[in-house]
Amino acid sequence: MTQEKTITPANGYLMLSVCLILFTLSVFMVIAQEIYWFILGILTSIFIAIGFIMVQPNNSRVLLLFGKYAGTIKQNGFYWVNPFFSKHKISLRAINFDSERLKVNDKLGNPIMISTILVWRVYDTYKAAFDVDNYENFVRVQTDAAVRKLASMYPYDNFADDGHEEDTTLRSSVNEVSEALEKEIEERLSIAGIEVLEARIGYLAYAQEIANAMLKRQQAIAIVAARHKIVEGAVSMVEMALAELNKKELLELDEERKAAMVSNLMVILCGDKDASPVLNTGTLQH
Repeated sequence: MTQEKTITPANGYLMLSVCLILFTLSVFMVIAQEIYWFILGILTSIFIAIGFIMVQPNNSRVLLLFGKYAGTIKQNGFYWVNPFFSKHKISLRAINFDSERLKVNDKLGNPIMISTILVWRVYDTYKAAFDVDNYENFVRVQTDAAVRKLASMYPYDNFADDGHEEDTTLRSSVNEVSEALEKEIEERLSIAGIEVLEARIGYLAYAQEIANAMLKRQQAIAIVAARHKIVEGAVSMVEMALAELNKKELLELDEERKAAMVSNLMVILCGDKDASPVLNTGTLQH
């Protein structure tokens, strides 16, 4: 037998009635009638009682007869099975697993701290029970291995300034990374008959030794990007101002006056502080 076999054993309530009747009758015959060979009936009823089993919802029992796989009970209820069967409980419920924070290197070689949140459940009890030694420990080890592999495939963040611009990153491409992580873990856990319901990154940060440096780098990039937008807007506003002045013919500006006006507007629009007005009582030539 190399695959799961679902079985439905005997009704437990019916066998419980038979067991109670046999036990009561045997006790009565031994005590009242002093027919001592009915002791075998008492022993038989006790032996029958060993075979009672209760399966709760979303649980299963894997049955073995002297080391041979006999089948799996997946339907919840009260049953009776061969007393010689050994019964192993395997939960079919969804299990939430939060991995430990691992220190790994991303695609660019930067050390990062990463962990994953995994939701999984057993769908094949035969594989979970017999194809791996301990399926719960198997999930933990293979999840860590998948996270390490995933982290080495993508950079932590997108830094276009150093020539390593990537479309997919661990920090910004949440959906793409989660799909890749889920596929990687599912391939690893299929040997144990385990289905991956959800896999996503639970924690992501730079390692402590480079966290401060990377924070300053991110701040510098943000400042440069903001300044770039400010300059673009300022140039557009200066162009608009000169165009409106020429269109409405409010005053004529020579090249020297245009340069002074552009300089003043750029200082006002791009400066960090509010500009202080200066009254010029002369001309540009004096």
